[in-house]
Amino acid sequence: MAKAITIQTSSVQGIARGILITTAITCAMLEMIDATVVNVALPEISGGIGATRTEIAWVATAYSIGNVIIIPLSGMLSNLFGRKVYFTGSVIMFTFCSLMCGMSTTLWEIILWRFLQGVGGGGLLSTAQSIVIDAYPPEKINTANAIFGMGVIIGPMAGPVLGGLIVEKLSWHWIFFVNLPVGVVAALLSFLYVPDMGGDLKPKHIDWWGIGFLAIGVSSLQYVLEEGGIHDWFSDTSILILAIIAVAGIIAFIVRELSFDHAAVNIRLLKNFNLSIGNFLMFISGGIMAGAMFIFPLFVRVSLGWTPLQTGLFLMYFAFSATIGILISRTLLESGVNAKIMMIAGLLLMSVYLFMLSFSTPDTPPKTYILPLILGGIGATAFMLPIMSLSVGGLRGADLAQGTGLSNMLKRLGNAIGIAVINIYLDHQNVHVYTAMSTYISNYNPISNERIQAFRQFFIASGYAANDALKAAYQMMGKLVEQQVILVSYDHGYLMMSMAILICIPLILLIRKTEGNLGNKMG
Repeated sequence: MAKAITIQTSSVQGIARGILITTAITCAMLEMIDATVVNVALPEISGGIGATRTEIAWVATAYSIGNVIIIPLSGMLSNLFGRKVYFTGSVIMFTFCSLMCGMSTTLWEIILWRFLQGVGGGGLLSTAQSIVIDAYPPEKINTANAIFGMGVIIGPMAGPVLGGLIVEKLSWHWIFFVNLPVGVVAALLSFLYVPDMGGDLKPKHIDWWGIGFLAIGVSSLQYVLEEGGIHDWFSDTSILILAIIAVAGIIAFIVRELSFDHAAVNIRLLKNFNLSIGNFLMFISGGIMAGAMFIFPLFVRVSLGWTPLQTGLFLMYFAFSATIGILISRTLLESGVNAKIMMIAGLLLMSVYLFMLSFSTPDTPPKTYILPLILGGIGATAFMLPIMSLSVGGLRGADLAQGTGLSNMLKRLGNAIGIAVINIYLDHQNVHVYTAMSTYISNYNPISNERIQAFRQFFIASGYAANDALKAAYQMMGKLVEQQVILVSYDHGYLMMSMAILICIPLILLIRKTEGNLGNKMG
């Protein structure tokens, strides 16, 4: 049996550090890819296991719930088992559950294994970030976050492209099976190279009550956010009850963690003003950007008729520009550029990107979206890199593991809330815009009358009877109006997000001057 290489994090150098960082980022990318790769294959999975459209959504929901429960507990579990054992165990669990997902033949089988896969994946994300940050000295935190950030950005963007290719060329089972060789190699390398944090970090008491309140609160909240739109929100009894449980569970969790000496999640870290601001900015901006990226595929496919592969390839413009942007941002930060100015510039670029998308029409050519996506990618990294550093700045060892867990949990919840809010907004906009547009379709409007008569003549020429041709003409007009309603609603949604993201600017100005890596750059 191979002997584990025992190394302290701060002393990792050269090839060993390269292997360590590559392993950590690969595992984080696996987790991020699997969070999105399934979405494009849901129709195929539904047909393969005989599930309805509503039921199959649980394949994505179960993964998210497993994720959001375990991410904030990653710090405690790393202390309990040792970071090497916990990270390696998470890789093995994620890989094994991927195998079982691909072999599932019933709905409840795949839901169970997706939930457990989400638990394993949640252990990878936060622990991978703490491993990468801990592999560098504190003054190199921007370098560490830049390296980790590239993996986090590329993963969600690559998921839909990879999923589309796999489903098109192979079968839905392979979106899970492709994880197996990568997972096996990653498990071996993590066992050999991932160091423990050093010191006696094992908790003296396990905070079972805190874990229970957290699991009940965040899983209920995640379910409400994922399923609320499908069930018409609080008009559905189950959603209302789970929303109450979520609020009660989260309040009980906060009270417990602030009053218990051996808390499962050290939320006292948020007493640091800059850490709190950093995490809150991550929460707000992450929600807005998640909403924007969530509706983009729906927008271009429904309104503009793009294919899934074309949609995925265009999203890679965002990912590619974000990768370049994160390298530029790191260089600017380390050269002394004021981080506040950089964050504000990034927000403005993100706002411009969303503003440009809000002028879409049915005739907008695809190439028009290249520039906005590039600006959005650069803006997102110019803003997010300093925020990533701020949200865990000054933390090392056990506090770093706890801090990355808190930060990633808030980001995930922000993403879920952002998607839920934009869906609610679009639903209301659809009703409002349809009501406004439908008033123009009448016998008293010469423009709509002319279009209906043109359609009617077309159908008569195609062999329809006069009455049937008129009915078909009205149906055709109705479809055109519906298409326009959806397009205008999406445009309004992008415009709303373009304005909303600017609310982060006053929060940036509240950030206090810090010492150390961000040092006078925050001043």
